[in-house]
Amino acid sequence: MTNTGKAFEVVGEPRANREQLVEQLAEMGFTWANLEGESYWIDQAIAMSPELYEKLEQASAQLWRIFDKTCRFAHRRHDLYGMLGIPELLWQTLDTIEMNEPNAISRYARFDFAISNEGDIRLLELNSDTPTGYVESAMVTPWQCERLSLDSPNARMKEQLAAAWAQERPDTAACVAYGEHLEDTGTIDMLVKHSGLDIDCVDCLDLWVDEGILRKGEGERVERMFALYPKEWMAVDDGGEALAYAVESGQLTLFNSVHALIMQSKGMLAFIWGLYELQLLYSEEERAAIESYMLPTYNKAMFSGSYVSKSMFGREGGSVKMYDDAGRLEVKDEDGFDTSRLFPRVYQKRAELAKVELAAGEFSLLTGMFVINGVPCGMLGRAGGLITGNTSHFVAIGVKRK
Repeated sequence: MTNTGKAFEVVGEPRANREQLVEQLAEMGFTWANLEGESYWIDQAIAMSPELYEKLEQASAQLWRIFDKTCRFAHRRHDLYGMLGIPELLWQTLDTIEMNEPNAISRYARFDFAISNEGDIRLLELNSDTPTGYVESAMVTPWQCERLSLDSPNARMKEQLAAAWAQERPDTAACVAYGEHLEDTGTIDMLVKHSGLDIDCVDCLDLWVDEGILRKGEGERVERMFALYPKEWMAVDDGGEALAYAVESGQLTLFNSVHALIMQSKGMLAFIWGLYELQLLYSEEERAAIESYMLPTYNKAMFSGSYVSKSMFGREGGSVKMYDDAGRLEVKDEDGFDTSRLFPRVYQKRAELAKVELAAGEFSLLTGMFVINGVPCGMLGRAGGLITGNTSHFVAIGVKRK
């Protein structure tokens, strides 16, 4: 093991037979281990202590309840919808549809954490609508951890996924460019496989709305759908208004729930922090969790030191800008689509990510934690630069065996 600090250790060395391993992973359903001639999957692993994992799991559970509580507080309050950057087109839909039971507003979500080399845990954001990385976490991580003698709590992901989909029971699963886009197609296929249900997989672009009814193929009706389609884009895309009407009128049920859009907004980070500073809404235990695991976040740049700005609905690192201690722009994402031209920005204090020395070089480590059916149950490791965007690498994270 290579010690990279108190919190993490690098385990293993890349094997010489990478192409054979890539083929093996493809047979498992992970067909994008190599992407556009680059090695997306890193054939090593990151180990954390059992104590740090227990702390991360507890932090995730506490924050999940806080986000759920805050989302319910914001429901049907248009002033807060506006503050969260939610497109006005979707307000009526959000108001009309009843929320799921507690802790189930989103049944398939992922927190992204910055964990320092010293083990300090800070939440960067919550992806509560359309998180990717499921195949990497649920399939590849346990496989890699077993080879390198690490425990993997990710083995629970399949069980939780099946429980979530048993509740929602979609008849259709969709993504854009299904059958062509490797990652999204593979994610959809694996989710459907692990659900154990008989579900039709389709391309979002092959769907249409007919008098409030969503249809596919030869005109078959879609009543319950899981889609890797960001819900805020209903306010932007052609046909989005018709799709929103189908949901609002009760003729289509989306999974995740449309209310996942409220939690998805990075404006929620600023809203939670503002309520915390005003000593509103939260219990003493919840306030302690916010202070321990969240970062000061505002709707305006109010920092004397370094900070980050990002769109309320930015994804894959798009729109992220980092500023140094003097408030000067240090680095910005050049690869992802900058959605700040469509949605407001938030400003968050910068947090330190652990540095890990892998065979391919030194990287910053972003730690994801899936929350499926309300249960924190699976880590996703991504190694990249200061901004973890869509050009980052996947590296498995496991737990040292006692």
